Amino acid sequence: MHAKTLSAALAALFVSHTALAHHSVSSWFDTRELAELEGRVTELKWQNPHVRFTLAVPEPGGATVEWDIETLSLSGISRWGITEGLIGVGAELRVAGNPSKRSLNNLFVRNILLPNGEEIVLGGQPRWSEQTRRAGEMLAPAEGDTSDPESGIFRTWSSGSGSFLFPENINADFDFSVYPLTVAARATLASFDHVADDPTNDCAPKGMPTIMEQPYPLAVVDNGDHILLRLEEYDTRRIIHLRGAGDAANVAPSLLGYSVGRSEGMTLVVTTARVDWGHFDTVGIRLSGDAVMVERFTPTALGDRLDYELTVSDPATFTAPVELRSHWIYRPEIELGAYRCLPA
Repeated sequence: MHAKTLSAALAALFVSHTALAHHSVSSWFDTRELAELEGRVTELKWQNPHVRFTLAVPEPGGATVEWDIETLSLSGISRWGITEGLIGVGAELRVAGNPSKRSLNNLFVRNILLPNGEEIVLGGQPRWSEQTRRAGEMLAPAEGDTSDPESGIFRTWSSGSGSFLFPENINADFDFSVYPLTVAARATLASFDHVADDPTNDCAPKGMPTIMEQPYPLAVVDNGDHILLRLEEYDTRRIIHLRGAGDAANVAPSLLGYSVGRSEGMTLVVTTARVDWGHFDTVGIRLSGDAVMVERFTPTALGDRLDYELTVSDPATFTAPVELRSHWIYRPEIELGAYRCLPA
């Protein structure tokens, strides 16, 4: 399959899905089912990668069962005006969400009915109230701001609608046959355990190319002899070497590898090698240390959008280069925040 054909196939798969940060929600939870619970909050963890709370749910006969409830990231929902003060320990809540695939008392919540009758809607539609805080309305605007074309690529960018890079990380129905995997890579994928083998367990940071999926702001900073990419997730800092870049073969491997950039008109072209992250995505496709990644960052003339193309070549994993596309938009009111990630 040609790279352009693959990219088009992937785009069609993820247009209708909402980007859920960090571990693959579709791997842990049954996104086709919706369950309802009512109970009292006994513990609250307002944190990345997922806001979590414990709900004590009464059962027939007087017994109480504790459920582990999680939802989207702190970095995401805080930008939607959903703050810690809305939910407190002791609050009686009604929730609806996707149950665990592993018969655990674990729920990925989509709707929360607060004691005051207000409903938090984390994607999808309201279930119980006309008084809502709708996260999806502010999640990913389709268009950026055109007020600052002079800044070009050097500004802070935000995720735009339909901009998730790795659809398999969020889509339970993803067809992996669209990737030109080698026989060995398919065997590795088939043996992947989504609980034990998730490379982001316990807040382990992502490497290249997976970190480029992060759905939070990205700042591109001109530092003269290099460009600094600041990604909010895991407070990641990537250095793109420009003038005086050394030979990648002489650089020790690392999570982010060694990146060298050059300009082609308005486009920043970045070639990265020497990556020892070992993963293409977070759901079972691995990469060897010989993988080479070429990125193309192209801002529009109006400065409202930054288009992104990623080509990954790794003969140990793919029989042909894989090309993915994404984009960011410019929203001047959005700034990078600190990423407070705590293990579950």
